[in-house]
This record gives sequence, structure tokens and C-alpha cells, in this order.
Amino acid sequence: MIKRDIISKFREYEQYYQVISLNGPRQSGKSTFIQNAVKDLPYINLEAPDEREFALGDPKYFLKRFPYGAVIDEVQYAPKLFSYIQVLTDANRKIKFYLTGSQNFIMQDNITQSLAGRVGILTLLPFSFQELSNANSAFADDSSLQQYTGFYPRIYDRKIPPREFYRNYVNTYLERDVQGLIQAGNLSQFNRFIALTAGRSGQILNYQSLASDTGVSVPTIQTWLSILEKSYIVFRLSPYYHNYNKRIVKSPKLYFYDTGLLCYLLNIEKPEQLSTHFAKGAIFENYVLAELLKLRFNRGFPANMFYWKDNHNKEIDAVIESGEGVLAIEIKSALTFSSSFFDNITYWGKLSPRNRQGIVIYGGDKSFSTTHGPVVSWNRLSEIEY
Repeated sequence: MIKRDIISKFREYEQYYQVISLNGPRQSGKSTFIQNAVKDLPYINLEAPDEREFALGDPKYFLKRFPYGAVIDEVQYAPKLFSYIQVLTDANRKIKFYLTGSQNFIMQDNITQSLAGRVGILTLLPFSFQELSNANSAFADDSSLQQYTGFYPRIYDRKIPPREFYRNYVNTYLERDVQGLIQAGNLSQFNRFIALTAGRSGQILNYQSLASDTGVSVPTIQTWLSILEKSYIVFRLSPYYHNYNKRIVKSPKLYFYDTGLLCYLLNIEKPEQLSTHFAKGAIFENYVLAELLKLRFNRGFPANMFYWKDNHNKEIDAVIESGEGVLAIEIKSALTFSSSFFDNITYWGKLSPRNRQGIVIYGGDKSFSTTHGPVVSWNRLSEIEY
């Protein structure tokens, strides 16, 4: 059992909320975490057909079995439970429910309708580098190996070769999460669509181009991207503007939550191929951004992460907003530091009134300070204060 960093925020939420919702992708470790964190309540998994049918057919009687509450895994399979849980927790302040789900589009809708203001919501992504490193001090110091392997717990628990794991993960995802959301005849196109999104990781989204290459309409692409996003396959990074309306209407960048899956979809067969692959820089950038997201989610923070680009093609890879100001981060896959890595941060600093000292994250193994600002190694991201 590898300790998950989210446990501190989870224990804090237990003091405030009668209902805690733990969301995240399939096989990110939610079930293992919740069973180890909550041992004094019954555990029910709605993946089990009999429990699912019971919850769907008679939700009130299903919950009557649990006078003190319960842990309900994959609760999205029985949406009616949310309303009954609201009634029970309103009537009895001592009862507690812990809910997990891997389909965020269903979880969000039902929480908004039935449990808004009553539930503490946390997101558990696959392992972070820091979690694996804490569990094993000799853990992979090879950046390419780590990006290729990814972070899904089962790879480490069962020692499954990454390509085998991700091949089955994609097939399972298509069969279980997607098949009921799109027309059956579009499943092969959707599979092609996923592969095409991998080739666009780190790029500004061009919906028309993606639609043309996939062979479907732009509205279909937008729907399919939403499905990928809400099932924790990809996330979009919006552009940073002081005007919040522009953040919504301008084109985002696309990234994957796990670089192991990204490498699989790009047909990278071994970590050694990363050093010469056309997407080497994009994969490294994706790795860093996904790790920064994990650090924020594990602390209970919203993402609040953007990219910035002006009409002179000056660009900042990540801009993070917080109460202390705006932090600019440049990401470079190079193993050797160059002072030119700070050029765009210096340019940005003259434009942003709330700017904190920017940082560079690079592919080397040493972190150090420079006159321009901190330089952080790819394997020391947990040291960043934001």
C-alpha cells in the first residue's frame, strides 16, 4: 500500500462534510484508497451486478441497510441514490457516505442537483512521482522511463508491461464508458479520434482540423472531447487573460492526464524511443503539467492553471493563479540548463502586474537558483510553492 498524498485533505474534509465524493479515472487507486481510509463502514461496489440492480430498482431500501452510512464505489451507476443520500444526511447529522466515481459527467450532474453544498469533492489521479519516490527512494531516476511507463497503480502492483496495460485500458474504456454515450457505428471513428488527439498533445486545439482528420463534424468533436475530459483521459488548458470572458472563448491546449497512455497512443514501444521522437518536448511538457495538477488536487486546490501566448508568439507554458499572485512556469525537456530558458518569463514579468518570480522546470536532475529565478528538476516538482 503506497501512501497517497491526498489523505491529509481527505481527513480534513471528514471534519466538515457528511458526504465525501472521490472522483478520478478508472484504476487510479480510488477503491484501494477508500477501503484503507474508511474501515468502520460497509463497502459496496456497484460494479457488482446484484448490488447495482438493487440500487437501481429500490434505492431507498438499498440505503436502509446502512444506518450509519457506507462507502459506495462507482456510485454513478445508480444516480437515484444521490437524492436519497441527501435526505438521509439532512435528517441525521451522524450518518456519513463516501462516494467514488470514474465518470465525472454523471457525478457532477448529480452532485449539483442533489448534494450541492453538502459534499466535499476530491479528485484522485494516478500516482504522482513524489508518491512513488516516497515509497521507494531508489525509484526510477530516468525521465524517459517514467514518462513512458506512466503512473497507473496496477502497472506497479502487478508489474504489467506498460503497453499491455494501456492496450487493455483503452479497450475497457471504449467498451464500458464510451459505448453507451455515442452511436455504435461511430466507435471505430472514436478510437481513431483518441489516437489523433495524442498527436495534438501540447498544441492549441483546432477543432476544424481534428474534425476533418477524424471524418466527423465539429460539434461531434466537441462532444467527444468533453467525454474524454470528463472521464479523466484528457484535460484542456485555457489561455490566460485578465478578461475572464476571453479565457472561455479562446482556444485551449490539449493534454493527457497520463503520459504512459499518451506514449501508447503515439505508438512509442520503448522508453529509448522518446529521445528522438517528434513529440519528445510535448510529452515532457505534458508530464510536468499532469504532475502539477496532481500536486494541486492532492492539496484540495482547483487547477487554476492556464497557458499564455501573445501575438508576437511569446509564450508561457503554465500560468498558475493563487492568492499570492500569478506564477509563470517555463518547461524545457533539455538536460542542460541555459539562461535563455528565462527569456519569455522576463518578457512576461514586464506585462503582468501580479507576477511572482517565474520558474523553469527542465529535464536535468539538479535543482538550483539563478539570478533570473529558480530552476527545478523534473523529479523535484513537489518542492514548488504555489
